[in-house]
Amino acid sequence: MSSATTDLVPPQSDILTPTGFVRRARQRIHDSLLDVGGITDLAWHTIRETIRGPIERQLLIAQFDQIGVRSLSIVGITSLFIGMVLALQTAYSLEQFGGKLFIGKVVSLSLVRELGPVLMSLMVGGRVGAGMTAEIGTMKVTEQIDALRALATNPVRKLVVPRVLATTLMFPLLTIVSCAVGIFGGLLIAVGNLHLDANFYLRSVITTVKYNDLASGIGKTFFFGFAVGLIGCYNGLRTTGGADGVGRSTTVTVVASAITVLILDFFLTKLFLLAF
Repeated sequence: MSSATTDLVPPQSDILTPTGFVRRARQRIHDSLLDVGGITDLAWHTIRETIRGPIERQLLIAQFDQIGVRSLSIVGITSLFIGMVLALQTAYSLEQFGGKLFIGKVVSLSLVRELGPVLMSLMVGGRVGAGMTAEIGTMKVTEQIDALRALATNPVRKLVVPRVLATTLMFPLLTIVSCAVGIFGGLLIAVGNLHLDANFYLRSVITTVKYNDLASGIGKTFFFGFAVGLIGCYNGLRTTGGADGVGRSTTVTVVASAITVLILDFFLTKLFLLAF
């Protein structure tokens, strides 16, 4: 093996030694803290530019279409089958206890409080976040963002603000659609497979879901959308290395968005349970 090739491959002993493991772990923690600081700084600049205004209406409408309207199909299909599977599992688990009558209650509460917001955010967040990162990352590696700065245009105002604002506003609306479609999927199973009355199912849903359930489920998605938009834009702005770098940034965005949604869900659930 040539010396040049040997330089590219880290020594095996360094990989396996405790010192090498500690060094890599320390570097990983350092990079993660830098990313948290960078996202926090981008969040501050995004909020400041949003407050200053005005926001370009055409850019915002385009993001509403990209994030909201074009995500309806994936939200509808996913939520429909989640509601149907949830109804089937509930009927199977509670049948021996005579619990088929509680299917409407279980499906509606599960979807409104937890499954609808989280699964919608995971599915749409992966799609939207990856798209944002790929789009902005391509602009970054082709020096279009540098051209914007040369023209005295703020990239945060032009690129980040419309995307983050659109995700923050569209995620709650998509959550409402997700919950409604999921409850309808449960209705199909309750009527078709379990031979329950549709009016009884709908009445149980209406009497079960309260204001605090809706506030808890939908309120969390404002934070989910804000976080997903920030992560997608941040990874796009820091993309380097051409097409290969765009691919790496897109992968990082999908993983980071999913982890962030799940972590936020835990803390926001505890907060809303205390508040309501």
